[in-house]
Amino acid sequence: MALRRPPPNNRNNGRRDCDSKKKRKEAEIYQALSSDPVDVAALRRMAISEGGLLMDEIRCKVWPKLLNVNTEDLPPPPGEELREDNKDYQQVLLDVRRSLRRFPPGMPDEQREGLQEELIDSILQVLQHNPQLHYYQGYHDIVVTFLLVVGDRLATALVEKLSTHHLRDFMDPTMDNTKHILNYLMPIIDQVNPELHDFMQRAEVGTIFALSWLITWFGHVLSDFRHVVRLYDFFLACHPLMPIYFAAVIVLHRAQEVLACECDMASVHHLLSQIPQDLPYETLISRAGDLFVQFPPSELAREAAQQQQAERTAASTFKDFELASAQQRPDTVLRQRFRERLRAEERAKMLLASKPRTNRFVKLAVMGLTVALGAAALAVVKSALEWAPKFELQIFP
Repeated sequence: MALRRPPPNNRNNGRRDCDSKKKRKEAEIYQALSSDPVDVAALRRMAISEGGLLMDEIRCKVWPKLLNVNTEDLPPPPGEELREDNKDYQQVLLDVRRSLRRFPPGMPDEQREGLQEELIDSILQVLQHNPQLHYYQGYHDIVVTFLLVVGDRLATALVEKLSTHHLRDFMDPTMDNTKHILNYLMPIIDQVNPELHDFMQRAEVGTIFALSWLITWFGHVLSDFRHVVRLYDFFLACHPLMPIYFAAVIVLHRAQEVLACECDMASVHHLLSQIPQDLPYETLISRAGDLFVQFPPSELAREAAQQQQAERTAASTFKDFELASAQQRPDTVLRQRFRERLRAEERAKMLLASKPRTNRFVKLAVMGLTVALGAAALAVVKSALEWAPKFELQIFP
């Protein structure tokens, strides 16, 4: 009697394919890290694409590159005087004591208490070095994420860079710039789903439900740490306004739930404030990337309130940040290359001023291509800026 071949185990085959894909991606990440200079464009592609940076061991190496932080020059451990007469100490202490849910469940009390002390010191160090920054409730939710992934000294360096760039608008003495960023939410929704936009306008729900999402990069509202760090991979590799695009796609994803609500502020606000924990994160990340390219901030600014604040937001300074982090090799050749690149960009801008029509058509063509390819194409298009700066594509303004 002939033996029958057992049916293929599709589950095992799928697991093997997934493992193989992760190994290939891991190899590509380490190849980009070992390049001279570091291939930051490739690292951005890896951080944006499906699965992000895969594991914390890799994040410890890649996050500093994305933020252009020199891991050989970290801040020294804080002294006891850090907490003395510090105007923010009491508020930071209260917030950190309330942060129990942000630590892994089952962590021994002694270990957690030690991490909380490190969290306080990291926050106070950043504020001490940057007196122009103002602490806000929710900031500790971002700092604790970095602390848990990379440790205290590197976390302090990364958060300091982040605080002077991506998070800077949240750390102003007033909330004007934060409100300005929130005001991008409804125009994005209007571009995609006018019915949903009009319903939310009639309900007068506003955008305050998304405030904690934005200022904590969703760290405060998501219970699964894996989802938090996946979003951090994405946000660190992208434009500072990407979190508001991600907030918009969450609302759009829940359009049917919202439209089934009573059309009043209390009902809609209550629904949207309760963010689901089982969101299709990879799908939403891809969608957010597509929407950013399809409806860039520059085209939504007219619809966002307080437009006069735009020149003071982190978005307006992101080009300088990008240029500084594009190539990371500490030698005179790199510095000379950087200066030459700045001069080339100035010449390109002068050329653009005389040919605005050409720039507009090229930009639209690239946007259409990127929407078709998905979120991973964001970084691919960004890399095109390296060889075609005259087009000024503004994918990462």
